[in-house]
Amino acid sequence: MTTHVTEIAPATLLTWMQDGNVTVVDVRSSAEFESLHIRGSYNVPLHLLSEHAEDIADRLDQRVVLVCHSGVRAAQARQRLSAAGLQDAHVLDGGAAAYAAAGGAVVEGKQAWAMERQVRMAAGSLVLAGVLGGQLLSPKLRLLSGGVGAGLAYSAATNTCAMGSVLAKMPWNRDTREVTPQDVLDQLPSGR
Repeated sequence: MTTHVTEIAPATLLTWMQDGNVTVVDVRSSAEFESLHIRGSYNVPLHLLSEHAEDIADRLDQRVVLVCHSGVRAAQARQRLSAAGLQDAHVLDGGAAAYAAAGGAVVEGKQAWAMERQVRMAAGSLVLAGVLGGQLLSPKLRLLSGGVGAGLAYSAATNTCAMGSVLAKMPWNRDTREVTPQDVLDQLPSGR
């Protein structure tokens, strides 16, 4: 089975949005979506999309553009939807911020840090704690820095992010109400 998946530029999405023949699915956390999203897009956090890819793919009957901050989560979503039978999926280059910069309509809300920024802060803080703790308390605490470094190298090699997955479950990255799989399905257009 050949899949038709590509990365598209924000200008291309602008044209598709004007034509009205596109469904935009934002796979970031609810908090990230709330801070900035493309007007008319649907929020389907990656963890829910992963668990319910077939049900979600059945609801999407036209061209689909997947959005996240850096493209990593959108590419993962694209793979899962492709495996579930959705062939016409695209990843937006640069995410919602690039779309806004290109003149696209976005909705801004309560500001939250992007997941990539949260990962950098957590990793940097853990490395710093390991180095300082290793110098001031016990040399064994330097292993923390080495563990974070190994985790980052593994994340880059596999194009995954365990730390991002953990951070996505933190209270500040969650909506005030828990989003259920049925909530996600109910918001999507009726399917194929």
